[in-house]
Amino acid sequence: MTTKIRQLSPRLANQIAAGEVVERPASVIKELLENCLDAGASKVDVDVEQGGVKLMRVRDNGSGIDKQDLALALSRHATSKITSLDDLEAVQSLGFRGEALASVSSVSRLTLTSNVLEQDSAWQVMTEGRDMAAQLQPAAHPVGTSVEVRDLFFNTPARRKFLRTEKTEFGHLEEVIKRLALSRFDVAFSLKHNQKVIHNLRPADTQVTQEKRVASVCGPAFMQQALHIEMEVPGLRLWGWVGLPTFSRSQADLQYFFVNGRVVRDKLVGHAVRQAYRDVLYHGRHPAFVLFLELEPANVDVNVHPTKHEVRFRDGRLVHDFIFRSLHKALAQVRPETPTGGGLEQLGVTQNQPLAQGLEAGVFAGQTQVDLGQNGNNAASPMGGYQPQSWQSALHQPSPQQLQEQTKVYGSLHGDAVAPTQPMGEAGQVPPLGYAVAQLHGIYIVSENAQGLVLVDMHAAHERIVYEKMKLSWAGQGIKAQPLLVPISMAVSSREADHVETAQDVFAELGFVIDRAGTENLVVRQVPSLLQHANVEQLVRDVLADVVTFGSSDRIRAAHNELLGTMACHGAVRANRRLNHVEMNALLRDMEITERSGQCNHGRPTWTQLSLSELDKLFMRGQ
Repeated sequence: MTTKIRQLSPRLANQIAAGEVVERPASVIKELLENCLDAGASKVDVDVEQGGVKLMRVRDNGSGIDKQDLALALSRHATSKITSLDDLEAVQSLGFRGEALASVSSVSRLTLTSNVLEQDSAWQVMTEGRDMAAQLQPAAHPVGTSVEVRDLFFNTPARRKFLRTEKTEFGHLEEVIKRLALSRFDVAFSLKHNQKVIHNLRPADTQVTQEKRVASVCGPAFMQQALHIEMEVPGLRLWGWVGLPTFSRSQADLQYFFVNGRVVRDKLVGHAVRQAYRDVLYHGRHPAFVLFLELEPANVDVNVHPTKHEVRFRDGRLVHDFIFRSLHKALAQVRPETPTGGGLEQLGVTQNQPLAQGLEAGVFAGQTQVDLGQNGNNAASPMGGYQPQSWQSALHQPSPQQLQEQTKVYGSLHGDAVAPTQPMGEAGQVPPLGYAVAQLHGIYIVSENAQGLVLVDMHAAHERIVYEKMKLSWAGQGIKAQPLLVPISMAVSSREADHVETAQDVFAELGFVIDRAGTENLVVRQVPSLLQHANVEQLVRDVLADVVTFGSSDRIRAAHNELLGTMACHGAVRANRRLNHVEMNALLRDMEITERSGQCNHGRPTWTQLSLSELDKLFMRGQ
């Protein structure tokens, strides 16, 4: 009697593993480069042809592989990186599963050549996608390893049909190299495609050279519009660069997050980043960032996915809150005088150049920097009945002493008497947003600063100022709760009901009182007072989904902020409102000290800078 259960052949087992590990040429390059970095290489050269389908050659100057280990390196589940369960629970290497070379060799013609310091010569082993004894032969090669992969999927034509065009496959392959180049600034990377040099990245050991590498990978525009951050608490460190909200993207294509040097795409991390940008990002836009999170290897599990793109944190809520608070704090501190990345001089941007915002940052495609007739408010267009101002008085620039003496003029904007919120500098020192010289169409404030011309959308700017003040006032009062006259009964899963019981403190902080009335039933007895007329059941389900997934929820604060934002929008100075010079200058001074003043509540820019050199170009001065 024949048995129905049979053990798979090594060849078939390798090809099944290849289906998980090797999706396209980019997958092969990722595995090979990770091996190079684990071997301690300081220089990696990549040479590909036809998008990697015909040839992929990766060469490094790492520690190399001994002759006796060379054939074993192509075996499945063979690795030098872990030996016990303790090693697996605190993995520090990029690769450790022992499947990469075996999987790649099962679907390609692979040649592995390596040399170590102790050997007289290098040795080479070759396979051609079939189960056979590896044959060793001597070769010429310096200390290090070269892996040559030819004719990917030559023996699995069905898989080869799923490959895209050469340009598409090379694009994916290049993206892998970019990610790894960002993860290891201390390693030199070079890339050739069809004998043409695409990248030649030198090691970067200072912040300036690191920013040059980031600029070469992500583009100089990102580096000009990025903030360098570095936050650390016991057991956690977050550093890197975050793009300003005005440097947002239509796609999430400029987001690099590394955990202990490993690039990941994690939903917990993504949620924390989106939450930090929520209050300043234009609708439908995505932030740009290059961030590095460092923590103890034992506190993160990288063995949850064959491609190791996902990780699981031992304390996900702690990591989530740390990322959110770090980015939230960094973005909140952005003000008109805030400098961007430290290495901008080497990137062609002078340090005294103010923070580019709005149109200069390329937020609205197709809109020029001098399109002054378009209302950035998306509300009222420039009013038809334009009344010319007295330009003689408009061009008068008040002295700092004069502005300091006028302490109650801003009350007409806020509804009460408010003193100017920032003392002026010494005589002759121009503040970041300069001095107002005119108002344009009742919509924009035209100001002169040390760099040139500043244009401010007065409604958007005042909206942010009022909104931030309302948030501070609300934060001081805390979340007020309102008992329901008629408690609401809800049917949920037993898992969700368990989370309500174990996370009572979380719901209490959010203003909820929720009791468990059965295995799969909840009773909502109290809700936040500001949201008592909302869809309570849907709100509780959304909050519960967040708590189950992330251990916390910001939906209540988001809903509060949305209401406060609406109130601030209605309370802000409207378009076509005529302001005098003292009012305009007071608004500029408040912008300079208000958190997130570069964007209104809806994420639109509040101001933009035109430097003297840009103005000269408009009028062809010096040409």
